[in-house]
Amino acid sequence: MATHHHDTGYKELFSYPEFVQQLIEGFAPPEIAGLMDFTTLKNHSGHYITPLFEEKIEDVVWSVDVTWEGTTQRVFLYILLEFQSAVDRTMPIRLMHYVACFYSELFKQKVITPSQGLPPVFPVVLYNGSKPWTAPLDIYEMVQPEPPSFLQVYQPHLRYYLIDEGCYTDEALDLRQTPLSGVFSVENAGESWEALQAAVDRVVAIIQADPNKARTDKIITRWLKRHLYRLGTEVNLDRLDSLMEDKDMLAENLENLVKKERLEGRQEGRQEGRQEGRQEGRLAEAREVVRTQLTFKFGEVPDWVETQLAQANHDQLKGWMRDVLFASSLDDMFKR
Repeated sequence: MATHHHDTGYKELFSYPEFVQQLIEGFAPPEIAGLMDFTTLKNHSGHYITPLFEEKIEDVVWSVDVTWEGTTQRVFLYILLEFQSAVDRTMPIRLMHYVACFYSELFKQKVITPSQGLPPVFPVVLYNGSKPWTAPLDIYEMVQPEPPSFLQVYQPHLRYYLIDEGCYTDEALDLRQTPLSGVFSVENAGESWEALQAAVDRVVAIIQADPNKARTDKIITRWLKRHLYRLGTEVNLDRLDSLMEDKDMLAENLENLVKKERLEGRQEGRQEGRQEGRQEGRLAEAREVVRTQLTFKFGEVPDWVETQLAQANHDQLKGWMRDVLFASSLDDMFKR
């Protein structure tokens, strides 16, 4: 995986258990997050040498206890930070390769033995690129044309869960009052100083309400300084040590940038168009995923289902991605 400026800041964020918990609780499927005991989070991040390409992979890996039907077992959270400008459509292959290498490393370090079997892994891809995510979510979807039924059982299956920052509107992020949702707001502000100013104000308010505000303030301030430096803001970052204590200084500097931006005429419509375009791209991709799942399971999709897909929002489409696994018919799935 290529190294980018986002990686260092995000890798630091996710070296803290509270931010891993905020990621899973706030943005992963609730039926999965609700089973996890986040007090048992344990960091396993490190460098893994892949035997095939001899490349170093540095991703975020944690384990957490999950209780299901009275049984508690450890699950590994494999979080891949994907911040390339272009969508990598080979992501399913990469994930399968990375997870296999991680299993090999667990054997090598004698964390597990072959006789014990492999622990479950929940692969997560965190993406904040400017283009809509179009890569398949399961490596099986890359097997084309679809093999006959007697071969399907022999094809590889590994699905990852995508968290695409850009598909979350400001309203959706407001429902998640966590420091991490504030970070996403800042990222989604792009290069609009006015949107950035509003996002930073929101982050400061979240930190002030945080029971561990001193610790959270230090973590977010370090991340924000990296972000502002990357954007090339005309802010004296050497003076920025605390978002809570230096909020007035930062607000004044950002306000000056907003005024300058308005004078230069660069603000109008840019951020709104960017978010609307990306949101429509996410909806189109989600519709296609659901349509493909339905076709595999029930055959050709009828017109009334196409109408349902066209009218659905992103949350409904995500729900149908799960429902199709258990539905016995289209009528049952859409509760017609």
